[in-house]
Order: sequence, then C-alpha cells, then structure tokens
Amino acid sequence: MEQCACVERELEKVLHRFVMYGHQSEERLDELLRSVCEIRGQLVAFGVQDADLSVLSQTMAQCCKNIKETVQMLASRHKDIHGSVSKVGKAIDRNFDAEVSAVVAETVWDSPERQKYLSETIVEHLYRQGMLNVAEDLCQESGVVIDMSMKQPFLELNRILEALRMQDLRPALEWAVTNRQRLLDLNSSLEFKLHRLYFISLLNGGIGNQLEALQYARHFQPFASQHQRDIQILMGSLVYLRHGIENSPYRTLLETNQWAEICNIFTRDACALLGLSVESPLSVSFASGCMALPVLMNIKQVIEQRQCSGVWTHKDELPIEIDLGKKCWYHSVFACPILRQQTSESNPPMKLICGHVISRDALNKLTNAGKLKCPYCPMEQNPSDAKQIYF
Repeated sequence: MEQCACVERELEKVLHRFVMYGHQSEERLDELLRSVCEIRGQLVAFGVQDADLSVLSQTMAQCCKNIKETVQMLASRHKDIHGSVSKVGKAIDRNFDAEVSAVVAETVWDSPERQKYLSETIVEHLYRQGMLNVAEDLCQESGVVIDMSMKQPFLELNRILEALRMQDLRPALEWAVTNRQRLLDLNSSLEFKLHRLYFISLLNGGIGNQLEALQYARHFQPFASQHQRDIQILMGSLVYLRHGIENSPYRTLLETNQWAEICNIFTRDACALLGLSVESPLSVSFASGCMALPVLMNIKQVIEQRQCSGVWTHKDELPIEIDLGKKCWYHSVFACPILRQQTSESNPPMKLICGHVISRDALNKLTNAGKLKCPYCPMEQNPSDAKQIYF
C-alpha cells in the first residue's frame, strides 16, 4: 500500500498544479481581454483621426507586450506541468514491478478447460454488474455458451436493483412476496424492511399521506411477532406527521442511507436463494491478488537471490502464508506447520498433549519406536494420546 500512496502523492501534486494553472490562465486572459476591449472602446469612441497616434502606438505596443509575456508565462508553466506528469510515470516505475509473470506458472491458462472457466467467470461478473451487452459480445468472441437459465436470474436481479436505486420499491416487494416462504426459511427480514421503507416514504410525503400510511400499515400484520418494536416506532411516528417527522424524535426514520442498506440486504438474500455468492468471484479473486502480489514478488526475489529454486514449484501452492484479512475468510482451514499442507478428512489435525497441533501424516512420520517428540517443545509422549480436533 505504501507504493500506491507514493504514486497517489505525485498525482495529487499534478492535479493541484493543473487547477492552479487553470485559475491563473483564466485570470491573465481575462485581464488581457479587458485591456483589448478598453483600447477598442477608445478607438470606437474617439476615432483614429482624433486620437493621438503616438499615445495610441504606445498603448498598442504595451498591449502586444503584455500578450506576448502572458503567452510565454503560460507556455512555461505548462511545460512545468509536463515535468510533473513525467514524475508520476517515474513513480509508477519505481514503486511497481511491471513484470509479474515471474510469480505465475506459464502454463496456467494453457488448458482449454481453464480458459473456458476464466471466460465463464468474467461473463458472470459482467452479468452481475448489469453489463449485458458486453457479456454477450464476450460470449460470441470467446465461443462460450451460457445457458439462459443462468442468465435470467442476473437479469431479474439487475432490474430490481436498478429500481431500488431509483427509490422504486414495487419490483422488490413483488419479488419478496413471491419468494416469501423461501425467505422465511432463511430467517430473512427483507420483506418486512421493504414494507417498512415504503411506509417511511409515505411518511416523508407529509400529512396528505396519513390515510394511505394507516391503510398500508396492514402489511405489517404477518411480521408483528418478530418486529413488534419496529412496528410500534413506525406507528408512533404518525402522531408527529402534522408537524413534520424531520422535527420529531422519529427523524432518524428519514435517514437516506436506508436505500443503500436495502440494496445490500436484497443482494445478499437474493444471492442466497439462487445459491450464489454475494460478491463476484472475479472481484474477490482480483482483490486477493492485489493484496498477495507484492508479497509474492518479494518472496520470489528472495528465492532467486538465495538460489533456492526448489522451494516454490508453482504447483497450486504458495511458499508462505499470506494474510488477506478477515473479509476474505470463508471457511476455517489448518495447514500443518511441519509438512506445509492443508489438512483434510484423510489427514486431519491432531492435538498433542503439550497443546501443539500437527497433521496426522506429520505425527506418523515423527513417530519413532512408538514414541513421539514434539517438534516445538521437548515433551516426549505417546502418539496414541494425540486427539483429533475439529474447526
């Protein structure tokens, strides 16, 4: 991230100079225009014959001189900006390694099957983003055939999300009512929150919507047991409708961030019903790669300097563990610190008496004459005393 910060600082300098250059250029050019307009006005008012030619000549010469100086000054400062722009390029070259193929196996995309998976992942990402035309063009050029059954859910999701961004709740409410039982099976509160937001939009309309709001409150009846407190707050706000909700203790109901929140809730629950991840797999992979790439480049350089070519073979493994943050935690895994392999059902993690954990394969390899000495502490123990643990 420090590399990004360095480049960002150089960009901020360039942008600042561009802004200052624009302001200064406008000021100087406005001054010149006013000066020329004044001279023109004098010529029109007095005429060339009545004017003192010597004075007029001096005035014109001074005006031409000012124009020339201004043009030279602007050209010089524009040249300085070019120098600042070139510094951005140098900062990028200095902080980023343009050659990243060293940390990727050359044959990673050679297989037609893997190329197909990559194209399908990109197409799915484009469908998620609502870029349907781009996705169709990619399918035609790459030869990927996407079943309409896969495409249709994304079309519907994008249609509903676009309506929510326009603060139109009707498509989302229709979808929620249609899928009510499946949403209840997920313990989802999406339908209630959509009705709640529609009720708040009626409150926002003022006293003229009071009757309609009271009638719409009937939609809360199926949710009374689970959302009693929220319903009480909504009904209590009606007392202040005449004087304006924004001037009442219920003004928090009008917060605008509720629309962004309802979009996120709808996306999460709709993806859960469709068996899809909330975030695009391509976005997650790209973000993870951005965090991991600098570390991989550094470890690759160290390996080459120390001539340890056998440490990293690119065979679906990393030479070190890379922390991608809690946001990228999807399931718990345990990598054996001895064999550097992830545990599995056939090779589960085993807890020794001393508290250290290794894989079963490592335990078997370290066992000697029916005894096991922990690789991390000097405690000697019986291998059969080790207990399998579950994450």
